[in-house]
Amino acid sequence: MADTKDLAGRKAIVTGSATGLGRSIALQLAERGADVIINCTKSVSDAEQTVADCQAFGAQARLVQADVSTEEGCRALADAASTWGRLDILVNNAGITRHARDHADLDALSRQDFLDIYAVNVAGPFLMMQACKALLVKCHEETGRAAAVLNVSSIAGVTGVGSSVAYAASKGAFNTMTLSLARALAPAIRVNAICPGFIGTRWFKDQMGEEQYNKMEAGVAASVPLNVASGPDDIADSAVFFCTDASRHVTGETLLVDAGMHLGYAPLVAR
Repeated sequence: MADTKDLAGRKAIVTGSATGLGRSIALQLAERGADVIINCTKSVSDAEQTVADCQAFGAQARLVQADVSTEEGCRALADAASTWGRLDILVNNAGITRHARDHADLDALSRQDFLDIYAVNVAGPFLMMQACKALLVKCHEETGRAAAVLNVSSIAGVTGVGSSVAYAASKGAFNTMTLSLARALAPAIRVNAICPGFIGTRWFKDQMGEEQYNKMEAGVAASVPLNVASGPDDIADSAVFFCTDASRHVTGETLLVDAGMHLGYAPLVAR
């Protein structure tokens, strides 16, 4: 993490930030001086811990429990930020999936699965942008600096692999929406995306047990060119770049942060 307060005074919302990557992004923003609204749908105790950890960095942090797949939930988040008068950073991180890894099994997904996934992964970020647009524009009007929106997508949206066809399709749509909104909302708002590959989170360990998780992590590391299994902090380091002035001339970018997963892996043969 950075040892600078380059985001001092800036105001941020991070959706889906109780645990995992969203939590890591929120903590890095807080450590660098930003005030942060933490969001969850159900994981209240985890979100409260994230709030406390952000506050330990000296940040103003608070929890807004809201469902970003609904207009009411997105409006609640925007209303919370409105007390600041502007919004400098919006991180659209909340996302869901349905596991159907055999993509040839078309009966593994229902129409409702698609609707549920698209409601959170595609409509949710759009509704957040809709609810927060005026506050993001206010950042540009008050500071002369474009507000920063970061969309947390997935390598699944680029390669079509992943937990299910519906999930991959939703992230592909999310990537296209990033391009559309970056073009439409400039110069007041910058819109970029990251596409992580594997992210080792507590969720995997809770579901699989530590021994099985360690085997999976080793398998992931062996399958990608950089021979690493990324954790939330590894991805957050790249994510936060798009929230800082270091990326002030970047918009409409989709950055793959996947340890080279999209390349495939052909180990070098000793000659």
